[in-house]
Amino acid sequence: MSAALSATAIQFFVHGLPVPQGSKKVIRGNVIEMADARLRSWRQDVATAAKGAMTQEGAEAGIEPVDVRLMFFLPRPQGHYGTGKNANRLKPSAPPTPAVHPDLDKLVRSVLDALTGIAFRDDKQVVSLTAAKLYSDGDSSPGLMGAVMVLTPQ
Repeated sequence: MSAALSATAIQFFVHGLPVPQGSKKVIRGNVIEMADARLRSWRQDVATAAKGAMTQEGAEAGIEPVDVRLMFFLPRPQGHYGTGKNANRLKPSAPPTPAVHPDLDKLVRSVLDALTGIAFRDDKQVVSLTAAKLYSDGDSSPGLMGAVMVLTPQ
């Protein structure tokens, strides 16, 4: 029988276009990270938002297991909207979710690396992960809604 767990949640929002973390390649024995030039700035924005949430909650990175939940909001392409008097209306053929670049796993990788040392000491502590890509429709802006739940035995 497993022990009951309680969770302390830290939630944050990062405004801006989410940036994926590229793959790593070995070139002449050196590990090179293939990354977008905007990655460093995005990871810093994620780290700053998480630090703010951690400070507000009086929390620190610990060694406990964590449950991470990430929702990435991407801008909807202009081609999904009508023209003329229908310029603000979605076309019936517009897809509901972004099954396009960037890859969800690479978006997650950039965020987990940014949270390491802030919301948890090492990403091996992530025991549960939920992630989704959505369009930032209406008044919502592109960005990331993140939550980290620190799981502790009751």
